[in-house]
Amino acid sequence: MNYLAHLFLSAHDEALTVGNFLGDFISNKEVAKLPLPFRQGIFLHRRIDSFTDQHPSVRESVRRLHPYHGRYAPVILDVMHDFILSKNWLHYSEKSLPEFAQNIYALLERHLYLMPPVLHKRLPRMIADDWLTKYGTEEGLRFTLERLKLRSSKPWFFDNAVESMNLDYPAYEAGFNIFFPDALDFVKNLTLEDV
Repeated sequence: MNYLAHLFLSAHDEALTVGNFLGDFISNKEVAKLPLPFRQGIFLHRRIDSFTDQHPSVRESVRRLHPYHGRYAPVILDVMHDFILSKNWLHYSEKSLPEFAQNIYALLERHLYLMPPVLHKRLPRMIADDWLTKYGTEEGLRFTLERLKLRSSKPWFFDNAVESMNLDYPAYEAGFNIFFPDALDFVKNLTLEDV
């Protein structure tokens, strides 16, 4: 999953949410310097990633994308999941997506002092461009995939990713709506000792 789903899965606890957000940006050496609740959020991020990678519906969707997108199929699916979550938002949340996004942005800004330098530049851009709500648009999806393509050693695997999703969107959406309730249950049933 990309930012939106990760943040949604931990939004019940501020420190877990901040740590979950940091999960892809912080080294193990830096993790050790953080207060325990934020470290637990980082470990939660990793547990969610493991759970996601092993889920049968996710594996099926990756299998469907793999012929066109190779080893980047799981990365592309992560971004697609945020798009699909935003399209199904009211099925999972009583808050609107814009309200959720604004609350998350404010929370992350309050904790910028904990974040590595790369996020001191990225977070303000994320907020200014409202990435969390843009994930629900095809323009936002293309923008995100284009950013990933620029950092990739095999950028051609990102070509036509949106078209791949649109070609079989009902199947990807159905797979997500099987997976995501399981992810919610997985997180709900974890104790802090588990992370």
